[in-house]
Amino acid sequence: MGYERQFNPALNFQEREDFVVYMNQEQPLRPANIANIVAINKGQKPLTMELPMATALEPSDAQSMLREGGLVIDTRSEAAFGAGHIPNAFNIQLSSSEFEQRVGWVIPLDSPIILVLEDPIALSATLHRLAFLGLDHRVKGYLRGGMAAWMSQGLPIRTLPQLSVQQLNHYLQSKSDMHVLDVREASEWNTGRIEQACHMNFKILAESIQQLVFQPEQHISVVCAGGIRSSIASSILLMHGFEHIYNITGGMMAWKAAALPMTAS
Repeated sequence: MGYERQFNPALNFQEREDFVVYMNQEQPLRPANIANIVAINKGQKPLTMELPMATALEPSDAQSMLREGGLVIDTRSEAAFGAGHIPNAFNIQLSSSEFEQRVGWVIPLDSPIILVLEDPIALSATLHRLAFLGLDHRVKGYLRGGMAAWMSQGLPIRTLPQLSVQQLNHYLQSKSDMHVLDVREASEWNTGRIEQACHMNFKILAESIQQLVFQPEQHISVVCAGGIRSSIASSILLMHGFEHIYNITGGMMAWKAAALPMTAS
């Protein structure tokens, strides 16, 4: 099916979803943090050679930095993030082998960074990995005492509900007001997907948010292969004002293992 590049609001639901897939396929994906890499290669920014360091921030200090334009990278698991996190935090899991690349893909280029860690012992490894892309210089500190310290001060938190694939299938089969956003790579999407799903790669989600066919008040389940990239995407949707977001635990691997219905693109 062919489309003009300008979106036509008269398209029906399936045509709107196909339009988004088409537009995303036309988008070349930039390498993670390419601007910073180029600057380092040109000698315009330093490459860290010494041991990277970061300051321990009290919750009140972290909150002040957030008011001044800082952003939070919560490196904990999707389950821990879902149970409670700082509002407008990115959930980019340190456990992923692509942690630093994913940071480079999704965070804004110049904002100072505050880290939320599962354990402060992980700080050195986190900074070392960010240094590969020249991102360690942007880390202004990490939250001392983690989320437990934040919550003990009565500071605001947000949650991200986690749904099983069986729960999602139940919502879809019962014709409830549940929509599905698949944030995998196009190659994964093409091998098999949930029939009702719309596709947008998590790497371009923030910059392409206006192309989504969903409205902020709708209920949206976010799925990837295993539930990790979908948590990154879910955190992006939350910070852009989407109100009812659900991360699908186990992702499409769990969906397939449960022999739930799939279709090919």
